[in-house]
Amino acid sequence: HALLPFEPLLTRIDQGAIAAMTKPPDDTPADTPAAQDDAPAPVSIDDFQRLDLRIARIVRAELIDGADRLLRLQLDLGEERPRQVLAGIRAAYAPEQLQGRLVVVVANLEPRKMRFGVSEGMVLAAGDGDGIALLSADAAARPGQRVR
Repeated sequence: HALLPFEPLLTRIDQGAIAAMTKPPDDTPADTPAAQDDAPAPVSIDDFQRLDLRIARIVRAELIDGADRLLRLQLDLGEERPRQVLAGIRAAYAPEQLQGRLVVVVANLEPRKMRFGVSEGMVLAAGDGDGIALLSADAAARPGQRVR
């Protein structure tokens, strides 16, 4: 029987090669946002323009039985009927605080079926797990206006 030349199944990890791959380039300081692992990838202006950001008035906000983090919001976007959005802002806001407030919404998200109902958009908020702040609009804004 003829034997084929030896080919290893696994090779040893070279620590020097790993260090070279993970170190930032010399011209980028390690503390810049571009060097952080959680920094999102840049998007083109065309990608950004595909988002339909609109002003919405919160018509009604209510607790959802069985949900620890969600509130059910009914939003007026200047359409025939209000939209339902399930928002994970319960830790930061009581439903009574939200009625009548003007917020910014991503209006062209596909409806998403969730455990507690269908969500027909996304209310924009800033913050991390400790604090959440809804993005608001001036009182002069009207429901349905496009954010530019």
